[in-house]
Amino acid sequence: MPATAETVRAFRDRLGLPGLVDVHTHFMPDRVMRKVWDYFDAAGPLTGTEWPITYRHEEEQRVGLLREFGVRAFTSMLYPHKPAMAAWLNAWAEEFAARTPDCLHTATFFPEEDAAAYVARAVESGARVFKAHLQVGGYDPNDALLEPVWGLLAEARIPVVVHCGSGPAPAEYTGPGPVARLLARHPRLPLIVAHMGMPEYTDFLDLADRYPEVRLDTTMAFTDFSERFTGFPPGDLGRLAGLGDRILLGTDFPNIPYPYEHQLQALERLGLGDDWLRAVCHDNAARLFSLAG
Repeated sequence: MPATAETVRAFRDRLGLPGLVDVHTHFMPDRVMRKVWDYFDAAGPLTGTEWPITYRHEEEQRVGLLREFGVRAFTSMLYPHKPAMAAWLNAWAEEFAARTPDCLHTATFFPEEDAAAYVARAVESGARVFKAHLQVGGYDPNDALLEPVWGLLAEARIPVVVHCGSGPAPAEYTGPGPVARLLARHPRLPLIVAHMGMPEYTDFLDLADRYPEVRLDTTMAFTDFSERFTGFPPGDLGRLAGLGDRILLGTDFPNIPYPYEHQLQALERLGLGDDWLRAVCHDNAARLFSLAG
């Protein structure tokens, strides 16, 4: 059963939250989103694990659901899988943010000759967060074509959500190594490790310990679905408490195979306390993105 607004509202009310801030939600041009859904539909038979899209709705209904859930700010995580695609996606995302004021204006990039130019344009037009997908894009974050991009984003202090862990399937440039080399050159880059770095949780927690501007989002981590394949190491639970000011709520809405509230319940059952939940589900991201109130 899809989540009800009442279920999520009860979670917020118990914690005294004005709303949720979800830094990892997907909105894309319709034909791109449908290709993503087709991929998940096809992945089930290949992996032996079905991945039903719980919120396979039209865009307007998906936005409405997040508002019903009390998500006061969210993102339009989108990403290219080939050259000459990112600038077009950025144009769409700018228009989407303009007509969806609770969406944090999101942008993306790919290693190509004009990357620095279109990233600069996105920043000038008000982009507040970027997405990089090393698994789908199949590129090295240390590609020389991206060096001015990372420098610009570090200087502008604009967060980048990076899918750099090797889940659900490894790729040539996933894992902690490429990102560690990137951060060695750009230690002030506000990088958000998607999915808590699943399955290399410990390695990415190590990077967060080393670099104060590294954060992690909770997307799909700790859920029943993910724990079956890549369980979070019990010995690292205390480290989540220690990094409580740099962990952000992410869900992967709408592309999740379970109801929205399950991510919230998975965080609650970690037993790290209400203050930790308040920080993760709202306060940390509200501070990072300077959200009023």
